Amino acid sequence: MSDFIKVLKFVKNYKLLFLLNIILSTISIFFGLFSFTLIIPVLGILFGTHNRVVDISEFEFSVVWLKTFFSFKLTKFIDLYGNETSLGIICLVIILAFFLKNLTRYLSLYSMIPIRTGIIKDIRKLIHEKVIILPVSFFSNKRKGDLLSRMTNDVNDIEFSLVRLFNILIFSPINIILSLILLVIINLNLTLIVLLLFPVAGLVIGNIGRNLKKKSKKGQIQISKIMSAFEENIFGLRIIKIFNAEKIINDRFNEQLILNKKITSSIYKRRDLASPMSEFLSTIVMVFIVWYGGNLIFTGNINDQHTLSPQSFIGFLIIFSQILSPIKSLTQGYYDIQKGFTAAERIFEVLNFKIDYNLNQQKISKILFKKEIIFDNVTFSYGEKKILDNICLNIKKGSKVAIVGESGSGKSSLINLLPRLYELHSGSICFDNININHFKVKNLRDEISLVTQDPILFNDTIFNNISLGGQNVNYKQVENAAKIANAHEFIMKKEDTYQYVIGESGNKLSGGEKQRISIARAIIKNPSILILDEATSALDLNSEELVQKAINNLMINRTSIIIAHRLSSIIDADKICVLKNGKIVEEGSHKFLMENKSYYYNLNSKQKL
Repeated sequence: MSDFIKVLKFVKNYKLLFLLNIILSTISIFFGLFSFTLIIPVLGILFGTHNRVVDISEFEFSVVWLKTFFSFKLTKFIDLYGNETSLGIICLVIILAFFLKNLTRYLSLYSMIPIRTGIIKDIRKLIHEKVIILPVSFFSNKRKGDLLSRMTNDVNDIEFSLVRLFNILIFSPINIILSLILLVIINLNLTLIVLLLFPVAGLVIGNIGRNLKKKSKKGQIQISKIMSAFEENIFGLRIIKIFNAEKIINDRFNEQLILNKKITSSIYKRRDLASPMSEFLSTIVMVFIVWYGGNLIFTGNINDQHTLSPQSFIGFLIIFSQILSPIKSLTQGYYDIQKGFTAAERIFEVLNFKIDYNLNQQKISKILFKKEIIFDNVTFSYGEKKILDNICLNIKKGSKVAIVGESGSGKSSLINLLPRLYELHSGSICFDNININHFKVKNLRDEISLVTQDPILFNDTIFNNISLGGQNVNYKQVENAAKIANAHEFIMKKEDTYQYVIGESGNKLSGGEKQRISIARAIIKNPSILILDEATSALDLNSEELVQKAINNLMINRTSIIIAHRLSSIIDADKICVLKNGKIVEEGSHKFLMENKSYYYNLNSKQKL
């Protein structure tokens, strides 16, 4: 509930529209009730039972005086225009009132559109901004499908719940209150019966939805699992087809769908019971009112203002019937709002996630890197599994350092600590004698570029993908970067050249082309530190040659840290750091390590076989 209240705080951005909506809703309800009230004199004229009042007492604030005053004005009106003309005029007024009611109702709904869409836009904006700044470690425990579900399904649930809540808080209460005032004016005793019976009905209906919130949370978690599985299946489609695993994958996915069906069915069964139950209880109340009101007519005096006339009774029933809809809306809305509560909890679980480090309040903005990068007893774990164990490593400025080792040895984890994609658990990483935790994260990352084995590109133009790494980058700068990366030639052969849209994840480009775009992006950033994470391991020999030339151009006058799969590519490295089970077991030049004939020598020998 508290998280949903946080959602309501977004309304303050649209307070004028919200106020307008309240005003328009109130006017709409007023015109609706006014039109129904006019039915009473129409019926009185038709039945010939209109109470003629030719004189009234001085004003007094009472229901009886108001009814007398209305009858007095109606009497004068009928005497002036006659029954037939009066009937026609009143009918026209009723039509006009209904028109104004529906017009103002439409305008109130129209004014609600920018409120509900604006709030949803604001929420999605906050989620995206939060996800972008979350540490990479957050996504180790969260599936992307789950986050997508929160961004889409949960936000949609909030939008629906907001509409229901606004209806419950504004339209329905105003409708009920104004209707009850009219009912009191028509007959106090009948109205008291209504007020006594409806709370009892409300308690019965409220008891039905007691566990709906819990069930809704289970349903939304299950939807997240389905979306995650769907995303994984699309990503792994080639593997599924090659291994003829369509049936296995379909069966697994169907199991998730069946479970979701069971949970959703349980929610719908409980929710949908509210509508027929409220209708049945409303019918009981209506029948009791008919019985009680009928007896008031039978036993009363038609000319007595304190009793109930037939036309007033019919008018009472008509206005009472208008209460049933907002009351039914209140009961139905209760269940929908419960779902919104659950959705808000899941969304604010992301928004309220505490980041271990502050991105903006570190003291040192300027990076002073003159001598070396120092890894001092660095230890890092994923959960309870230790990945790096007391790593000590010095990297001289301008040097080329290679990190090698078997899969799972901790190579990628080590380089991910440098730009603070992950936070180490003990030890320190320093530029000269300054701990990187003392730098602003943004400034730290400005000094570092990364080229990975699988280039991460966006469904955008070549120009925008290359210029991602720079600020206020012009066409000439992008073109120069592409030339250094050996990418300019193939770019010019593309339709629209630098404005060519490369598709999702760059699927319109070859592996070598994607890698050279990634290198051009690193060049445009002009970093002092370059990280190469097996940048050529997934390429064929021809593409590797072109990419390697681009990498060599990129490494000029930069401190380079290379994770190498092909050991032949790092022979000329100033230092080779050999990892095994999260520990440095050897370090030195290629020549030194080969002469040592230890772990590195064995790795090299295996690749030559």
